[in-house]
Amino acid sequence: RPTVRRRTFLAAASGAASFGLAGCSGLLETRSTRSPPLVEDRPDAVYVPSHVEGMQMAGMASAGPYRVALSYSYPHRFWLVTGTDVERVDVESDDTVHLMATVWDRETGVVIPTSSVTLEVARDGETAYDRPPWPMLSQNMGVHLGDNAALPEDGEYTATVGVDPLAARATGAFEGRFDEPATADIEFEFSQATLAEVPYRMLDERKGERDAVDPMTMEMVPSGQLPPAAELPGRLLGEATSGDGRFVATALAAPPAGVEGSGAYLAVSAQTPYNRYPLPFVGLSARVDRGGETVFDGPLTGTLDPGLGYHYGAAVGSIDSGDVLTLEFGA
Repeated sequence: RPTVRRRTFLAAASGAASFGLAGCSGLLETRSTRSPPLVEDRPDAVYVPSHVEGMQMAGMASAGPYRVALSYSYPHRFWLVTGTDVERVDVESDDTVHLMATVWDRETGVVIPTSSVTLEVARDGETAYDRPPWPMLSQNMGVHLGDNAALPEDGEYTATVGVDPLAARATGAFEGRFDEPATADIEFEFSQATLAEVPYRMLDERKGERDAVDPMTMEMVPSGQLPPAAELPGRLLGEATSGDGRFVATALAAPPAGVEGSGAYLAVSAQTPYNRYPLPFVGLSARVDRGGETVFDGPLTGTLDPGLGYHYGAAVGSIDSGDVLTLEFGA
């Protein structure tokens, strides 16, 4: 099989789009009196957080080809990652809840990493929240969207979730499926008493370890985990790590529908190291060297496929035994 090498660039690629990716502190950390301080001497790696929290399901609805789930937990701090810049977002004094939305394909259950979702929450005609939630990544929920919000009082609310057309390339049975905007309304009841019953568990014995907590099990909501390497379609080329990312490369005999080009299709699954959640919005390119000659050198496109899940891919002509694959990261 080809040898997999990797090279990591710390600066964002020139001209790359800037975005905010919010990491929920590995998990959800609250501003309540129970909220412990940050783990001291945190490793520069994925680590077990100081505590874990559950969540309260608000409701689910269909929106075009999607299913959307809305849930909430305690308001908590999180981090915005833009290139190599990291900004901590603290809880505001009037924040009462952390809202979370998960979007997936209703036919296959594949969770869709997207940054193009709007969320409006209203009660009795008065708007309590109206802005795009952050695309987020956490150890227990994986890829989702979320933000702290100030719901003024207990009562009935209506959340309107808008999903824009998918920015990533869609292939296979997904080709053309996510090209139109869709909207869903979810009515739910919020109360501080219900929020106070959300589970909360300290992890004093494990906090700071280089590991991750298990994914949360939610009835009727998919976890968003990518398939294990052995279950990915195509021929497994190899696996490598760079920083905290785990990268699995496979080759399909031909590109899936929706990909221009011919010959072998190189697919790279970028994942979190423990729970196999996809790492979206990566600027990724690849080079294939054969006998001292470069036979492919170009970008890999963020792609959503029913079998491969969210990955980065391109038609590369051919991949032979003994080839060397080098992955380069821009953003």
